[in-house]
Amino acid sequence: MHEIGIMESAIAMAIQHAKAENATLITEITMRIGEMSGVYPPALEFAFDVVAKNTIAENATLKIETIPVCCYCDSCQQEFYPSDWIFACPHCGQLSSKILQGKEIELVSLKIVK
Repeated sequence: MHEIGIMESAIAMAIQHAKAENATLITEITMRIGEMSGVYPPALEFAFDVVAKNTIAENATLKIETIPVCCYCDSCQQEFYPSDWIFACPHCGQLSSKILQGKEIELVSLKIVK
């Protein structure tokens, strides 16, 4: 379950940023998770509950924004969102060679109390 390690890093960054702002509590953490990141959101939520315990983020809410996969076709220069994990361009039929988004694992924002 690599979600524990991901959440340990995210909570550490959140606490570091909150303390830099002289915060006493973190009330909300927002993360962006790409569909192809390999992160399972329910496991990330479980990891959040475990890792945040006994920290200034213990009672915080975790918001997860899912980022869809977007590809770019080198053949026809079109962007597209693959359906059913089929990475053939719907415009020309060629297989996509570039994934533009969908692999993200990002800490986006915090809500804090000073």
